[in-house]
Amino acid sequence: MKSVYDVIIIGGGITGTAIARELSRYRLRLAILEKESEVSFGVSKSNSGIIHPGTQHHPALLKSKLCVLGNKLTRVLARELSIDFKEVGELIVGFNEEDYKRLLRLKEDADALGVPGLKIVDRRWLRKNEPNLSVEALYALYAPTAGIISPYRMVYDLAENASANGVEIYTETKVESIIAQGKVFEVVSPDRVFHSRFIVNCAGLYADEVARMAGAGNFKITPRKGEEFLLDKKKENLTRHLLFPLPSKISKGILVTRTSDGNPMIGPTSEDMEDKNDLTTTAEGLRKVLEGAKKLVPSIDENDIIAYFAGQRPVSGDDFTIRHEDGVRGFVNVAGIQSPGLTAASAIALMVAGILKNTGLRLKKKYFFRRHRKKEFHIFSAGLKKTKRSVKKDPSYGDIVCRCELVSAKEVREAIKRGARTMDGVKFMTRAQAGRCHGSFCTTRIMKILAEETNRDVVSVTKRGKGSELVKDKRR
Repeated sequence: MKSVYDVIIIGGGITGTAIARELSRYRLRLAILEKESEVSFGVSKSNSGIIHPGTQHHPALLKSKLCVLGNKLTRVLARELSIDFKEVGELIVGFNEEDYKRLLRLKEDADALGVPGLKIVDRRWLRKNEPNLSVEALYALYAPTAGIISPYRMVYDLAENASANGVEIYTETKVESIIAQGKVFEVVSPDRVFHSRFIVNCAGLYADEVARMAGAGNFKITPRKGEEFLLDKKKENLTRHLLFPLPSKISKGILVTRTSDGNPMIGPTSEDMEDKNDLTTTAEGLRKVLEGAKKLVPSIDENDIIAYFAGQRPVSGDDFTIRHEDGVRGFVNVAGIQSPGLTAASAIALMVAGILKNTGLRLKKKYFFRRHRKKEFHIFSAGLKKTKRSVKKDPSYGDIVCRCELVSAKEVREAIKRGARTMDGVKFMTRAQAGRCHGSFCTTRIMKILAEETNRDVVSVTKRGKGSELVKDKRR
């Protein structure tokens, strides 16, 4: 007799893991199928980490409403899962009277959505509160509820809590076909066949392809590449807020933001692509980003850039695509989740749970739901006194593997126990390799620890999964 899941979620990014965690409150058999080696390795890994307040989209759009609700829910989620959320506020900057009129219209739209604390600030306020901002800036729309969070650590934390509540997570499990068999779907991957009463399609850039497998593919995902550039942590006080230009029809523009780990970040570009795997960075992209960033903060220096990277946003029109497909009973598409998808993830999860309930899924709450997750210890954010106590208790906290980011051997091992199986997985969980030297000092040590902790040969250790091995062979 075949085993049948109640819901299979295809895609282990921020949306998929948020939905899994929400559904894990109920007496359901659930699974996440993720084609990459670890969760968060798709679209989510390149997210800017901004928790948006809801100021830059038309109030009639679904994404706008989910963004405002998601901003509130993210704070609850951060407390429950011990995620490092920082409320830093945002400024949408204007340089002339025409910009001022546009800022007023943005404020009116955001007020209609219920975004709290909004105000138009003038040049004097900007000089006092954002001293490195261009002297040509005359006005800004200030939204105090904007924040920053680590997008990949948020995905890991959601996945870990979902797993603690019974969700089964299968990585390196690419969906190759979906066949409807009466009231049950057969989901075929290279190594296994799954069966489920409901499917939630959160496949990001590949959501259109997954939908077509089930006969529910009447939309197209257009990949939109964004190049971003990370600055040295020594510039962490470059800005006090998240700085935005006035948005265009397809983009929020070139931003000057902060990451949850302290590094400033500039970008992204916005370019529609054909190739969903194109993550190249370009000289032209760097030029555009520097030009836009310097308009906001003239003191930004190219020499302060320590990392170049690109990500793809899955675009399926002006709004999110979240719906049950009436022509394919039990199939829910959650597609086109670009910005503000990170912010909206918790709200999307609630919406999807409602859709599933309305289409026949019985949601009966568990007697016991593990709502909370223990916070990891990180030396880089702990402070000297707490670090001293931790080293005294466990000397491996004093064995520093990554000097740039102050990451210990103990933290690397703890990340592996939590599920990191690749070098990028360790980096996303701990920040080891994320400093200016890009792992020049710590890579070999982390490889050895990964091999030891997972009982593998060091030559099988990869950067981000099969095909990205770092060592070809051992020396004889």
